[in-house]
Amino acid sequence: MNINVSTLAVSPIFLRLGCLILALLLLWLPLALPIYLLVNDSNLASILAMALLYVEFLFLIRWWGKKVYKQSQILRYYGLEFGRKNWVELIRGLAIGLISILVLFGVQGLLGWLFWIPVDDTLIDIVLEGLLVSLAVGFAEELVFRGWLLDELQRDYAPHVALWVSGIIFAILHFIKPLEVILNSWTQFLGLIVLGVTLVWAKRWGGGRLGMPIGIHGGLVWGYYIINVGELIDYSGQVPEWVTGIQGNPLAGLMGLLFLSVLAWWMRSQAMKNLQSSGGKAKP
Repeated sequence: MNINVSTLAVSPIFLRLGCLILALLLLWLPLALPIYLLVNDSNLASILAMALLYVEFLFLIRWWGKKVYKQSQILRYYGLEFGRKNWVELIRGLAIGLISILVLFGVQGLLGWLFWIPVDDTLIDIVLEGLLVSLAVGFAEELVFRGWLLDELQRDYAPHVALWVSGIIFAILHFIKPLEVILNSWTQFLGLIVLGVTLVWAKRWGGGRLGMPIGIHGGLVWGYYIINVGELIDYSGQVPEWVTGIQGNPLAGLMGLLFLSVLAWWMRSQAMKNLQSSGGKAKP
């Protein structure tokens, strides 16, 4: 039977997403199940299975672009470029994200809400390790959420609708966890939405390239990784956890949400300037 998959290009978004996710699961499960059965270390098994899922996703969306949308360079269309501009924007975004985290904790230190713990010889290793982790997380999540998913949404909805829907989906998918974990971390949900829309505006500031959102996302993860894994701070208890961040998570606190909102406002203003300077022709 010859199936013309190109008809999916004009199908409703829920059908398109459903078909692609189903195809991804059918490819992944036969290989992932043996990993979970044969690898005794559950953490290692999860890492291997998720890495396999992502590699299959990369191959599948390239096929999807060629067969469904007749685009041979779908990753480039999503904003994944390797030109000078994208690298410059990635480095700039990395600096913005890292500095934002350092300023957030620095302000709280000046207010007496936390104090800094002297560093030891392992800090340089943590910094380098955190950089690799943050770039991997930024690349993986931005290609999925601000690349593939945002593009699919923008094919059916106006840019402002796609912006908020993608942010909400971004937050929801970060809450696919055991119920106990969800109940303990639900306060970061709003922060995840704000982060999601911030990164969409960052992409629009970059003219549709993914360098800026990958960099900002990576910089935020990097800064928090250094402080958290390096155990560089301890809270004084002068203010409630909901101010500084429940369980130490800045996304789950008023200060983190405030700083993230300022970053979101800045990204939006830059995106609007970019749109105006291009005469409204910039890729949304």
